[in-house]
Order: sequence, then C-alpha cells, then structure tokens
Amino acid sequence: MTDYPQVPPIPPSQENASTLVEVKGLKVHFPIKGGLLGQTAGHVKAVDGVDLFIKRGETLGLVGESGCGKSTTGRAILQLLKPTSGSVKLNGMELTTLPASEVRKARKDMQMVFQDPFASLNPRFPVSQLVSEPLENFKQYSNKAALRDEVAQLLETVGLNPNSMNRFAHEFSGGQRQRIGIARALALRPSFIVADEPVSALDVSIQAQVLNLLEELQDKLGLTYLFVAHNLSVVKYISDRVAVMYLGRVVELAKSEELYEKPLHPYTQALLSAIPVPDPDIEEYRKRIILEGDVPSPVNPPSGCNFHPRCWKAQDICSQVIPPLEEKLKSHFAACHFADV
Repeated sequence: MTDYPQVPPIPPSQENASTLVEVKGLKVHFPIKGGLLGQTAGHVKAVDGVDLFIKRGETLGLVGESGCGKSTTGRAILQLLKPTSGSVKLNGMELTTLPASEVRKARKDMQMVFQDPFASLNPRFPVSQLVSEPLENFKQYSNKAALRDEVAQLLETVGLNPNSMNRFAHEFSGGQRQRIGIARALALRPSFIVADEPVSALDVSIQAQVLNLLEELQDKLGLTYLFVAHNLSVVKYISDRVAVMYLGRVVELAKSEELYEKPLHPYTQALLSAIPVPDPDIEEYRKRIILEGDVPSPVNPPSGCNFHPRCWKAQDICSQVIPPLEEKLKSHFAACHFADV
C-alpha cells in the first residue's frame, strides 16, 4: 500500500502569491522506546500526512477531537517540533531544511499563542520582562527607555493598562494573562500566528472578548492565523476556512460557511450533529449521529481510511485504500470514497 498522498491539489486560482503557508505531506511520528537497550518498538503517528495551505490575512481553523494531532501540526509548522517528513513553506521559504540558526531568524515572522495562559507565562518575571523578552533576544532595542515604551504600546494594543507592566502574571485574571501572551506574540511583528486553543481555558464570557481582540488585531496588523480548537462553535465564529482532522489526517477542508452548511465527510457530519441548537423545536427533531467505538490508537491506526471502523458508510475499499483529500466541490476538499457531494 502506498503512503498517504501529498494532497490537496491547490487550484490554480489559489496557488499564487496570496498563499503564505503551504504544508504538504507533513508527518510527525514519535518513537516508542522499549526493552533493556531502549530500542524503538514502534511509533506514535501523531500527524500522518497533513496537507493544507493558508492564504495571507485569513484564519484557517483546525478542528478535531482531542488527540487527533491538531496542536502537534501547529507546532511542527512552526518547527517547534521537527517533522518526520514533509514540506512546510512560509512565504515560499522551505522551513524543514533550514539549519537551526536560520529557523531562529525565521521565528520573527511566525509566533505562537499557547493554550494555557497559566502555564505559558513565567511566574518569576514581571509583565514588562515577559513581553520584552522576544525584543531583547533579537536585539531590537538598545535603549531601555525605547524598549519600555514599546512594551507599553504592546500592552495598550491588547487592551491592558501599561501601568501594570511591573506586576506579575499571577496578579492577573485568565483573560488578562492570555492578552499578555498575545502581546508577547506580537512583539516581533510577525505575519503568521498559530493560536493553539487560546480560549479553551477561559470562561465563556471572556472567550468572546479574546476572540474579538484576535479579529481586531488581524484587521489592524494584517495577521494570518492558524486557529487550533476543538470547539466547533468557536471555530465557526473566527475562521474563514476550516480543516477537520481525524487521527493525524485532514479529512475535510472548506470555507467555514460551506462546511457547516454542507459537510461532505461522515466524520464532519457526526461532529456537527453534536452541536446543540438553542431552538428547542428544532433541537427536538434534529438527527444526532452517534459514532460507535472509540478513536483507534495512533500507534496502530487502521488500514485504508482511518475512520472506516466507525463509519456507517464504510465498504471494502475503505479498509484497503486511503482516500485522497481531493476537491469534491469548488474549493471544498474531502478525503472520503463516498462523500455526500
């Protein structure tokens, strides 16, 4: 059986200078060590052939169940994890073959907002040091007064009082801490940001504030986002396009509105059927799709389509041939032999 195809094929209308990030055949396999000599007994196939592209100024939502490889994909794109194989291009520059010194230089143009604002900020540093650290690492300012003014401006940009820069992270609420993390990510003025479930640890009322802030910053600074999340409602709110992952592979990729209105892949259909509708009359007659069984282990994923053991449409071909992620409708990709076109 051949490896998972390096797809989707990007339509000619989209394969141009508007593409900022292009990922092809991305794999991240973690070795499992065992025995007295610590030999490799197998691999955890966290990411197993991901292909996607992100256009300048857009937000691509990456959604799926916990453990499907979303966060690992984001970290591998930023080269925080070294991919096992595949290609990652930022602004046309291949990142996977760059030496470490060149990757470090490229980090000025790509940053990350982490999931947990409680764990991602050093409790020993005041806010001024947390936000200025990237600027100091890249020697952006030699004048301390100018550096302090820049930190104050960054804090204002994310809606925080600059007078609080001498306080420590534990003195702020969860939403405020996440704003500090966003300010730190913006310090070097990147064009691309991976937001790894940036609101999942926050109260619902605070989530909307942070999402609105991210949208405002995108419009103001021309940012491009990869927005990783498991909450489908949040992804729909902020994303221009959505990629759905299952067990290390992208199974569907489409514009946000189209994916939510007409999902083609059975897994996407099951996910969307679980979203509650606030209208009780509609909710009463909605058809819920209950998936049987558990998500297979990434150590030993099923042959063929990863989803076939839980899919109600599965036939013999599904267990034998990996379905390519191909364009079923205009700009709507799905990896399914029997997609609902």
